[in-house]
Amino acid sequence: MLVGFALSSSAQKTQFQWKTYNDTIRKGRAIGLASGSAALWVGSVVGLNELWYKNEPRSKFHLFDDNREWLQMDKAGHFMTSYAIGYYYIDLMRWAGFNRKTSIWAGGFMGSFYLAGIEILDGFSSAWGFSLGDFTVNTAGSFAVILQELAWNEQRITPKISYHPSRYAQYRPNLLGDSFGSQMIKDYNGQTFWLSANIHSFLNDESKFPRWINFAIGFGGDGMIGGDFNPEFDDNGNALPNLIRHRQFYISLDVDLTKIRTKHKWLRTIFKAVNIIKLPFPTVEFNSLEKVKFHPVYF
Repeated sequence: MLVGFALSSSAQKTQFQWKTYNDTIRKGRAIGLASGSAALWVGSVVGLNELWYKNEPRSKFHLFDDNREWLQMDKAGHFMTSYAIGYYYIDLMRWAGFNRKTSIWAGGFMGSFYLAGIEILDGFSSAWGFSLGDFTVNTAGSFAVILQELAWNEQRITPKISYHPSRYAQYRPNLLGDSFGSQMIKDYNGQTFWLSANIHSFLNDESKFPRWINFAIGFGGDGMIGGDFNPEFDDNGNALPNLIRHRQFYISLDVDLTKIRTKHKWLRTIFKAVNIIKLPFPTVEFNSLEKVKFHPVYF
Protein backbone atom coordinates (compact mmCIF):
# COMPACT_ATOMS: atom_id res chain seq x y z
CA MET A 1 0.00 0.00 0.00
CA LEU A 2 2.72 2.47 1.00
CA VAL A 3 4.83 1.50 -1.99
CA GLY A 4 2.23 3.02 -4.28
CA PHE A 5 2.92 6.46 -2.86
CA ALA A 6 6.45 6.47 -4.28
CA LEU A 7 6.15 8.20 -7.63
CA SER A 8 9.75 9.24 -7.95
CA SER A 9 13.05 9.18 -6.08
CA SER A 10 16.56 10.51 -6.36
CA ALA A 11 19.96 9.40 -5.15
CA GLN A 12 20.77 12.57 -3.19
CA LYS A 13 21.07 12.51 0.57
CA THR A 14 18.71 14.51 2.75
CA GLN A 15 19.20 15.47 6.39
CA PHE A 16 16.21 14.44 8.51
CA GLN A 17 16.61 15.57 12.11
CA TRP A 18 19.58 13.62 13.45
CA LYS A 19 19.65 11.03 10.67
CA THR A 20 20.85 11.07 7.09
CA TYR A 21 18.80 9.12 4.57
CA ASN A 22 19.26 8.14 0.93
CA ASP A 23 16.29 9.13 -1.25
CA THR A 24 16.42 5.76 -2.99
CA ILE A 25 13.68 3.27 -2.22
CA ARG A 26 14.95 0.09 -0.63
CA LYS A 27 12.47 -2.49 -1.85
CA GLY A 28 12.92 -4.93 1.01
CA ARG A 29 12.30 -2.28 3.63
CA ALA A 30 9.42 -0.71 1.68
CA ILE A 31 7.65 -4.04 1.19
CA GLY A 32 8.25 -4.98 4.83
CA LEU A 33 6.88 -1.63 6.00
CA ALA A 34 3.83 -1.87 3.72
CA SER A 35 2.98 -5.46 4.65
CA GLY A 36 3.67 -4.88 8.33
CA SER A 37 1.48 -1.77 8.34
CA ALA A 38 -1.38 -3.57 6.60
CA ALA A 39 -1.14 -6.52 8.98
CA LEU A 40 -1.04 -4.24 12.01
CA TRP A 41 -4.04 -2.23 10.82
CA VAL A 42 -6.15 -5.27 9.95
CA GLY A 43 -5.12 -7.12 13.09
CA SER A 44 -5.86 -4.22 15.41
CA VAL A 45 -9.25 -3.48 13.82
CA VAL A 46 -10.22 -7.16 13.96
CA GLY A 47 -8.97 -7.36 17.54
CA LEU A 48 -10.93 -4.29 18.57
CA ASN A 49 -14.02 -5.73 16.91
CA GLU A 50 -13.65 -8.92 18.94
CA LEU A 51 -12.80 -7.26 22.26
CA TRP A 52 -14.89 -4.11 22.11
CA TYR A 53 -17.70 -4.36 19.56
CA LYS A 54 -18.53 -8.07 19.29
CA ASN A 55 -21.03 -8.12 22.14
CA GLU A 56 -22.49 -4.71 21.36
CA PRO A 57 -25.69 -4.43 19.29
CA ARG A 58 -25.13 -3.37 15.69
CA SER A 59 -27.04 -0.83 13.63
CA LYS A 60 -26.99 0.94 10.29
CA PHE A 61 -24.13 3.34 9.81
CA HIS A 62 -24.95 6.56 11.64
CA LEU A 63 -23.37 9.69 13.09
CA PHE A 64 -22.92 10.42 16.79
CA ASP A 65 -22.25 13.76 18.49
CA ASP A 66 -19.97 13.19 21.48
CA ASN A 67 -18.29 16.59 21.46
CA ARG A 68 -19.51 17.46 24.97
CA GLU A 69 -18.24 14.30 26.64
CA TRP A 70 -15.32 14.04 29.08
CA LEU A 71 -14.65 17.80 28.92
CA GLN A 72 -13.14 17.11 25.46
CA MET A 73 -10.32 15.06 26.99
CA ASP A 74 -11.13 12.19 24.63
CA LYS A 75 -10.69 14.58 21.68
CA ALA A 76 -7.23 15.49 22.94
CA GLY A 77 -6.48 11.76 23.06
CA HIS A 78 -7.52 11.33 19.43
CA PHE A 79 -5.36 14.27 18.40
CA MET A 80 -2.42 12.85 20.33
CA THR A 81 -2.79 9.35 18.86
CA SER A 82 -3.05 10.59 15.29
CA TYR A 83 -0.03 12.84 15.77
CA ALA A 84 2.09 10.11 17.35
CA ILE A 85 1.43 7.60 14.55
CA GLY A 86 2.33 10.18 11.91
CA TYR A 87 5.39 11.24 13.92
CA TYR A 88 6.81 7.71 13.78
CA TYR A 89 5.66 6.83 10.26
CA ILE A 90 7.41 9.75 8.60
CA ASP A 91 10.69 8.46 9.95
CA LEU A 92 9.84 4.86 8.98
CA MET A 93 9.12 5.89 5.40
CA ARG A 94 12.40 7.81 5.20
CA TRP A 95 14.11 4.68 6.55
CA ALA A 96 12.52 2.72 3.69
CA GLY A 97 13.90 5.19 1.15
CA PHE A 98 10.88 7.28 0.25
CA ASN A 99 11.66 10.90 -0.56
CA ARG A 100 11.00 13.64 1.96
CA LYS A 101 7.67 15.02 0.71
CA THR A 102 6.19 11.59 0.07
CA SER A 103 7.20 10.50 3.56
CA ILE A 104 5.76 13.61 5.16
CA TRP A 105 2.38 13.49 3.42
CA ALA A 106 1.83 9.73 3.33
CA GLY A 107 3.43 8.97 6.67
CA GLY A 108 1.90 11.99 8.35
CA PHE A 109 -1.62 10.90 7.41
CA MET A 110 -1.19 7.32 8.63
CA GLY A 111 -2.65 8.26 12.00
CA SER A 112 -5.87 9.57 10.45
CA PHE A 113 -6.06 6.54 8.18
CA TYR A 114 -5.64 4.10 11.05
CA LEU A 115 -8.17 5.81 13.30
CA ALA A 116 -10.70 6.04 10.46
CA GLY A 117 -11.12 2.25 10.71
CA ILE A 118 -12.06 2.58 14.36
CA GLU A 119 -14.47 5.42 13.60
CA ILE A 120 -16.19 3.25 10.98
CA LEU A 121 -16.64 0.46 13.52
CA ASP A 122 -18.18 3.03 15.86
CA GLY A 123 -20.51 4.06 13.06
CA PHE A 124 -22.07 0.58 12.91
CA SER A 125 -22.48 0.26 16.69
CA SER A 126 -25.83 1.26 18.17
CA ALA A 127 -24.09 2.29 21.40
CA TRP A 128 -21.89 4.84 19.62
CA GLY A 129 -21.66 6.17 16.08
CA PHE A 130 -19.29 7.82 13.64
CA SER A 131 -18.04 10.94 15.40
CA LEU A 132 -17.37 13.94 13.17
CA GLY A 133 -15.60 15.51 16.14
CA ASP A 134 -13.20 12.58 16.41
CA PHE A 135 -12.63 12.61 12.66
CA THR A 136 -11.83 16.33 12.78
CA VAL A 137 -9.27 16.09 15.57
CA ASN A 138 -7.73 12.97 13.98
CA THR A 139 -7.13 15.03 10.85
CA ALA A 140 -5.81 17.94 12.90
CA GLY A 141 -3.31 15.63 14.59
CA SER A 142 -1.99 14.55 11.20
CA PHE A 143 -1.65 18.14 10.02
CA ALA A 144 0.15 19.07 13.25
CA VAL A 145 3.02 16.76 12.35
CA ILE A 146 2.90 17.36 8.58
CA LEU A 147 2.96 21.17 8.66
CA GLN A 148 5.86 21.29 11.10
CA GLU A 149 7.92 18.95 8.94
CA LEU A 150 7.18 21.00 5.83
CA ALA A 151 7.94 24.31 7.56
CA TRP A 152 10.87 23.41 9.79
CA ASN A 153 11.96 19.87 8.88
CA GLU A 154 11.54 19.02 12.57
CA GLN A 155 8.95 18.98 15.34
CA ARG A 156 9.38 22.13 17.36
CA ILE A 157 6.04 21.80 19.19
CA THR A 158 5.35 18.24 20.29
CA PRO A 159 2.02 17.00 21.68
CA LYS A 160 2.77 14.84 24.72
CA ILE A 161 0.94 12.89 27.39
CA SER A 162 1.40 12.12 31.06
CA TYR A 163 -0.64 9.96 33.40
CA HIS A 164 -1.18 9.46 37.13
CA PRO A 165 -3.78 7.16 38.74
CA SER A 166 -6.87 9.02 39.89
CA ARG A 167 -9.22 8.20 42.78
CA TYR A 168 -12.30 8.03 40.57
CA ALA A 169 -11.90 4.67 38.80
CA GLN A 170 -13.02 2.85 41.95
CA TYR A 171 -16.52 4.27 41.58
CA ARG A 172 -17.13 3.00 38.03
CA PRO A 173 -14.44 0.44 37.16
CA ASN A 174 -16.41 -0.87 34.17
CA LEU A 175 -16.23 2.58 32.59
CA LEU A 176 -12.95 3.97 33.93
CA GLY A 177 -10.94 0.75 34.12
CA ASP A 178 -10.41 -1.99 36.67
CA SER A 179 -6.62 -2.28 36.37
CA PHE A 180 -3.69 0.10 36.00
CA GLY A 181 -3.39 -0.65 32.29
CA SER A 182 -7.06 -0.15 31.50
CA GLN A 183 -7.23 3.00 33.63
CA MET A 184 -4.38 4.53 31.65
CA ILE A 185 -6.62 4.30 28.58
CA LYS A 186 -10.08 4.86 30.02
CA ASP A 187 -9.71 7.19 33.00
CA TYR A 188 -9.41 10.71 31.59
CA ASN A 189 -9.13 12.12 35.11
CA GLY A 190 -5.56 10.87 35.31
CA GLN A 191 -4.47 11.91 31.82
CA THR A 192 -2.87 15.23 30.95
CA PHE A 193 -2.23 16.32 27.38
CA TRP A 194 0.56 18.78 26.65
CA LEU A 195 2.00 20.99 23.94
CA SER A 196 5.74 20.99 24.55
CA ALA A 197 7.70 23.68 22.66
CA ASN A 198 11.45 23.51 22.17
CA ILE A 199 12.75 26.95 23.09
CA HIS A 200 16.11 26.78 21.30
CA SER A 201 14.43 25.98 17.97
CA PHE A 202 12.89 29.46 17.95
CA LEU A 203 16.17 31.23 18.81
CA ASN A 204 19.21 32.05 16.73
CA ASP A 205 21.52 29.15 15.98
CA GLU A 206 24.25 30.93 17.93
CA SER A 207 22.17 30.97 21.11
CA LYS A 208 23.74 29.32 24.15
CA PHE A 209 20.33 28.33 25.52
CA PRO A 210 20.25 24.55 26.14
CA ARG A 211 18.86 22.75 23.10
CA TRP A 212 16.90 20.19 25.09
CA ILE A 213 14.80 22.43 27.40
CA ASN A 214 11.11 22.80 26.50
CA PHE A 215 8.27 24.98 27.76
CA ALA A 216 5.01 23.04 28.13
CA ILE A 217 1.35 23.91 28.60
CA GLY A 218 -1.07 21.17 29.63
CA PHE A 219 -4.79 20.42 29.55
CA GLY A 220 -6.67 18.10 31.89
CA GLY A 221 -10.03 17.34 33.49
CA ASP A 222 -11.09 16.14 36.92
CA GLY A 223 -14.17 14.88 38.74
CA MET A 224 -15.51 12.90 35.76
CA ILE A 225 -17.26 9.57 36.35
CA GLY A 226 -19.50 9.83 33.30
CA GLY A 227 -19.28 11.05 29.73
CA ASP A 228 -21.32 14.26 29.65
CA PHE A 229 -22.60 14.19 33.24
CA ASN A 230 -21.94 12.38 36.53
CA PRO A 231 -24.65 9.86 37.47
CA GLU A 232 -26.06 9.72 40.99
CA PHE A 233 -25.87 5.91 41.20
CA ASP A 234 -23.59 3.22 39.81
CA ASP A 235 -24.71 0.13 37.86
CA ASN A 236 -25.55 -1.68 41.11
CA GLY A 237 -27.67 1.13 42.50
CA ASN A 238 -25.07 2.36 44.97
CA ALA A 239 -24.95 6.11 45.57
CA LEU A 240 -22.02 7.90 43.97
CA PRO A 241 -20.26 10.95 45.46
CA ASN A 242 -21.27 14.41 44.32
CA LEU A 243 -18.21 15.44 42.29
CA ILE A 244 -17.55 18.76 40.58
CA ARG A 245 -16.37 18.33 37.00
CA HIS A 246 -13.75 20.92 36.16
CA ARG A 247 -11.00 21.72 33.67
CA GLN A 248 -7.33 22.03 34.53
CA PHE A 249 -4.58 23.96 32.79
CA TYR A 250 -0.87 23.57 33.51
CA ILE A 251 2.42 25.38 32.94
CA SER A 252 5.64 23.41 33.26
CA LEU A 253 9.06 22.65 31.83
CA ASP A 254 9.93 19.58 29.79
CA VAL A 255 12.78 17.88 27.94
CA ASP A 256 13.03 17.30 24.19
CA LEU A 257 14.88 13.99 24.23
CA THR A 258 15.60 14.17 20.48
CA LYS A 259 17.80 17.24 21.14
CA ILE A 260 20.11 15.35 23.48
CA ARG A 261 23.22 14.54 21.51
CA THR A 262 24.60 11.03 21.69
CA LYS A 263 26.72 8.85 19.43
CA HIS A 264 24.68 5.75 20.26
CA LYS A 265 22.14 5.04 17.51
CA TRP A 266 20.09 2.74 19.74
CA LEU A 267 19.80 5.48 22.36
CA ARG A 268 18.65 8.03 19.79
CA THR A 269 15.99 5.56 18.67
CA ILE A 270 14.75 5.15 22.25
CA PHE A 271 14.73 8.92 22.76
CA LYS A 272 12.52 9.39 19.70
CA ALA A 273 10.22 6.55 20.70
CA VAL A 274 9.49 7.94 24.18
CA ASN A 275 9.59 11.65 23.35
CA ILE A 276 5.78 11.85 23.32
CA ILE A 277 5.80 11.31 27.10
CA LYS A 278 5.95 14.48 29.19
CA LEU A 279 8.61 14.15 31.90
CA PRO A 280 7.85 15.05 35.55
CA PHE A 281 8.68 18.64 36.51
CA PRO A 282 7.47 21.29 38.96
CA THR A 283 4.13 22.49 37.60
CA VAL A 284 1.64 25.29 38.20
CA GLU A 285 -2.05 24.37 37.82
CA PHE A 286 -4.92 26.74 37.02
CA ASN A 287 -8.43 25.29 37.01
CA SER A 288 -12.02 26.28 36.31
CA LEU A 289 -12.71 26.27 40.07
CA GLU A 290 -10.65 29.48 40.11
CA LYS A 291 -7.92 27.84 42.15
CA VAL A 292 -4.16 27.89 41.60
CA LYS A 293 -2.02 24.98 42.75
CA PHE A 294 1.72 24.33 42.75
CA HIS A 295 2.86 20.75 42.24
CA PRO A 296 6.53 20.18 43.21
CA VAL A 297 6.54 17.23 40.81
CA TYR A 298 3.67 16.57 38.41
CA PHE A 299 3.18 13.72 35.97
